[in-house]
Amino acid sequence: MPAQGAARSVAAMGLLRHRDDAPAGRRFQMREKLASIGDDSWIEDDQGDRIYKVDGKALRIRDTFVMKDRDGNEVAKIQERKLHVRDTMEVERDGHTLATVHKALVGIRDRFDISVEGGTDLKARGNIVDHEYEVKRDDDVIATISKKWLRIRDTYGVEIAQGEDEPLLLALTVAIDEMSRPG
Repeated sequence: MPAQGAARSVAAMGLLRHRDDAPAGRRFQMREKLASIGDDSWIEDDQGDRIYKVDGKALRIRDTFVMKDRDGNEVAKIQERKLHVRDTMEVERDGHTLATVHKALVGIRDRFDISVEGGTDLKARGNIVDHEYEVKRDDDVIATISKKWLRIRDTYGVEIAQGEDEPLLLALTVAIDEMSRPG
């Protein structure tokens, strides 16, 4: 019976996985350039339900995105940090910094190091621009980002391991998407 439910959710999202390759966590669908400044956008789950709204705040000195649950409660704020040697964005919740995303300076592919307040740091590696990468804690993959799962243009999937902080990892994905854009 669980295999049918997994197959149904995979079919609903249009993923290109095998029936027995059920996710170890939860899947979300995001649009590329999810939230331009001044725009609102939704993050949907694999059933197509709107779960989180991302609001790109206009008229600010720095890029700011506010992520809210479907009831309108703020679950994360993503802000660009100016005056740093390299690009950084911070993810906050309830006025406290949860994580800081740092863009690596070297390498052919974009790489991001994520400093987690009071926790183990994370790394995002892979083809960031093409939305084909993983977020790891030590050697454990805690989130996989891929366009290959979806048949819908300009969208990509985010699979988050069970037991992980979904709003935080989705907010990190928004920050990385924003930081990897040219210009």
